[in-house]
Amino acid sequence: MKRKWIIRAHDSAVIAAIERTAGVSPIVAQLLAARGVEDAAAIRKFLEANFLDLSAPDLLPGVPEAVDRITDAIAAGKRIVVYGDYDADGMTATAILFRCLRLLGGNVTTFVPSRLDDGYGLNNDALERLKNEGAAMVVTVDCGIASVVEAETARRFGLELIITDHHQFGRELPVAAAIVHPGLPGGSGEPSRSGPRRVVPSRTFTELCGAGVALKLAWALCQRASGAERVSEAHKSFLLLALGLAAIGTVADVVPLRNENRLIVRHGLTFLAHESVVGLTELMKLCGLADQRVLDAEDIAFNIAPRLNAAGRLGQAQLGVELLVTDDAVRAKALAEYLNHLNSSRESLERKIQKAAFQQIRDNGLSDDAAIVLADRDWHAGIIGIVAGRVAERFNRPVVLVARSTTGTTPGTGSGRSACGVDLYRALESCGEHLVSFGGHRAAAGLRIIDENIDAFREALVEYVAANTDPVMFEARLDIDLEVSLAHLTLETMSELEKLAPFGAENRRPVFCVCGARLAAAPRKMGEGERHLSLSLEQGGVVLRSVAFGRGDWAELLDHEQGVYDFAFRPVVNRFRGRRSVELQVIDWRESVVAVPAAV
Repeated sequence: MKRKWIIRAHDSAVIAAIERTAGVSPIVAQLLAARGVEDAAAIRKFLEANFLDLSAPDLLPGVPEAVDRITDAIAAGKRIVVYGDYDADGMTATAILFRCLRLLGGNVTTFVPSRLDDGYGLNNDALERLKNEGAAMVVTVDCGIASVVEAETARRFGLELIITDHHQFGRELPVAAAIVHPGLPGGSGEPSRSGPRRVVPSRTFTELCGAGVALKLAWALCQRASGAERVSEAHKSFLLLALGLAAIGTVADVVPLRNENRLIVRHGLTFLAHESVVGLTELMKLCGLADQRVLDAEDIAFNIAPRLNAAGRLGQAQLGVELLVTDDAVRAKALAEYLNHLNSSRESLERKIQKAAFQQIRDNGLSDDAAIVLADRDWHAGIIGIVAGRVAERFNRPVVLVARSTTGTTPGTGSGRSACGVDLYRALESCGEHLVSFGGHRAAAGLRIIDENIDAFREALVEYVAANTDPVMFEARLDIDLEVSLAHLTLETMSELEKLAPFGAENRRPVFCVCGARLAAAPRKMGEGERHLSLSLEQGGVVLRSVAFGRGDWAELLDHEQGVYDFAFRPVVNRFRGRRSVELQVIDWRESVVAVPAAV
C-alpha cells in the first residue's frame, strides 16, 4: 500500500527547554518531546533508567500468596511442575522459575505443551498425565488465566495450582491456590464461590510479559529464602541471570518497552552481553553475536527470539527450555545447532505461506476489507502467526490466518495480529459465537474454529472492525520523527540516539527521512531468494550504506542514474569485525518532493 508520510510537528520552545535541561542534542530533544518526556524529573528517570526503579516484587498482585504456597511445597518435598508456554516468552519464563526452584532445593520439573498436539495453555489430558507421574503442584507461567475449566480439572485431580500469567482475563477467573497477574487487584487467592469475582484495575505496572511476571515471583522467592529484602550472593547471581532471560521474553513478546519493561530489557541486555547461560552463549555464536560487547533489543528480536520461537512453532518447545536450563556445554551446543536448523525450516515455510496469503488476497479482492481472514488446509499452524503479522503490516488491517484441519472434521487453528488500533481480543470476543475458543490480548490472539464457520466469522469480524474503527485509521501512513540530512548521521549522533534505547514496542527506534537523495550505485538484491535490497544513498557528497529488508522488488523501480528520491529509514550502527559504521534500514521511499540540482 502507498503510505502517506506524516512528519511530526515539533514545538521549538519545548525542544530548546529539553536541550538546556538535559544537555542533549536537538535531535534527542525532539525525540524525547515526541515521547512525552519533557520535565526535568521525567527526563532524568528516562535517560538514567535506574534498575532500582523496579517496584518491589511483593507489590505484584498474588505474589505473597504464591510465595507462601511454593515455599511450603518445597519444604514438604512435593513434586512441582512448572507448566509453560511454547513461545519465547513462555520458554524464558519457564526457565526462570525452574532455575529458581531448583536453586531453592525444590523437587521440580518442567512441562511445555506442544503447539501442534496440546494447543495453548492448560490442557486436561496433560494435567492428568502430570498427576499420574506424581505431581503435587502445578505452577503455570505465561498461561492459565483463562483456563477456568482446566483449573477445575486440576482441583479434581488434587493438584495445587498456582497461576502466573499476563494475558487478558475473562469475566470469570479460574479457581487456584494463588493467581499472580499484573492486571489483578492485590491478594488473589480463591474467588468467591458466590459468583465470578469483580475485577478492578491494578495500581502496579500492568504491562509485564510472562517472563517479567516470573522474574518478580522468583525475586520474591529468593527474598523469602534469604530472610531479607537483600538476597544472598547466590540468589543475586541467579537473579541477574533471570534478568537476562526476562529481557529476551520481554522483547520477544512485543510488550511496550516503557517503565519497568524498559528497565528489565536495558539491564538484562547488559548481563547477556558479558555472561549468559551456556545454551544462549552457543546460540549467540550461531547468530554472530558472541563477540559483541553491546547487545541491543533488535539483536534479540531478529536473532535470538526467532530461533527460540521456531522450536515452539514446530512442536519442539521443550528443547528450547532445555537449552535455557542445561549446564552441559556439549548438550547446549547440540541444542543450539538444532534450533538454528529449525529456524531455517521455519523461514522456508513462512515464505511459502506468505506468498499464498498474498495470492488469496489478490484473487478474492480482500485488500479493502476492514479485516482480512484467510484460510488454507496446507498451512502450518505454528507459522501462520508470523505471516499474519506481515500481512497486517502490509495492508494496515487486522489479519487472521487459519490453518484448516487436515481432516475437516476437527477445528482448525487460527492466529491473528492487529493493526490500526483495533483491540483484537475484544474483536474476537464479539465474534465468539463462531469460534470454538480464543485467547490473547490487544495486539495478538489465537483461536480454534471449524471449517463451516470460517465465512461467517469473516463477515462478523469485518463488520465489527468496520463499525468500531475510524475510517482514517485504515489509511496507510508512516509516522516520521524528523527530517535530517545524511551529514547529520554520524557515529556521535548515533551514540546520542542510543540514550533512548532499548527500542521496541511503543519506544520504537526513531524513523527519519532524507529528502533529495540519489543512488550512488545501482540497487543490488541480496539474501536467500534475493528478498532484500542493498542501497548506497548519496546527498551532498555524503554516501551511506543502506538496506531494505524484504523489499528486493524495489530494485526495478529505483532509477540510480536519473532518479532523485526521499527515503524514510531507521538509522543503526553496523558492527562488523570490530568496526562501527552508520547504516540506514530503509522502510519506504518516494520520488522527491524537493527540487535538487543535477549532479555535476
